[in-house]
Amino acid sequence: MNGNHQDIKKILEDLQIDKVDGILLDLGVSSYQIDTPKRGFSYMTDGPLDMRMDKAQEVTAQTVVNTYEESHLAKIIYEYSEERFARQIAKNICEYRKKGVIDTTRKLAEIIEKSIPGFSKAKGGHPAKRTFQAIRIEVNNEILPLFEIVVKCISVLRDKGRLCIITFHSLEDRMVKQALKSQTEVCICPKDLPYCVCNKKPQGIIITKKPILPTEEEMQRNSRSKSAKLRVFEKSE
Repeated sequence: MNGNHQDIKKILEDLQIDKVDGILLDLGVSSYQIDTPKRGFSYMTDGPLDMRMDKAQEVTAQTVVNTYEESHLAKIIYEYSEERFARQIAKNICEYRKKGVIDTTRKLAEIIEKSIPGFSKAKGGHPAKRTFQAIRIEVNNEILPLFEIVVKCISVLRDKGRLCIITFHSLEDRMVKQALKSQTEVCICPKDLPYCVCNKKPQGIIITKKPILPTEEEMQRNSRSKSAKLRVFEKSE
């Protein structure tokens, strides 16, 4: 089914499926998308500045880079990638676009590279890596709905069914961890109330106290697995 995982309840209804035994959420971008220059995800190859996972949506990376105000650009670059030079990158993007449209991945990568001091380029991989990640997250709205998505997925599991989630960066993992924890909690009433009025019951248990990480062998075989973390939740009976 071509759809958004936040619509999982509607998708299952359309398929006439009530409950499922298991769900796997792979939150990474597919290698095929990254490796296809015309999709505009990669700072390593030149292509149109796109980054849409779903080609049907209107907002592209070109939209973000060329229309967002400088302060908004700096905010998403910093919050979605923890890029320490976010303000300088946003400033240089806005200066460049006064002269023309930033419409290719190469143009954007060059602007970012010129915005980062030389001492910082020697470590942490390609200087455009973090900013490209932040813009991709913004284009595809990857973080904001994630808490709700996890809750919805748990709600459609059968008893003893499992939800497995693979994340690829710290923001995703933090949100998933919080969402799973919220589903193990009992009463969430204010402590000053004499008795429970929320009637909240735990939905299940977290199987993985710590996330499952790739083995050394897997990381050597597939370098893109290095940042992957797997967390597992089991629905209670």
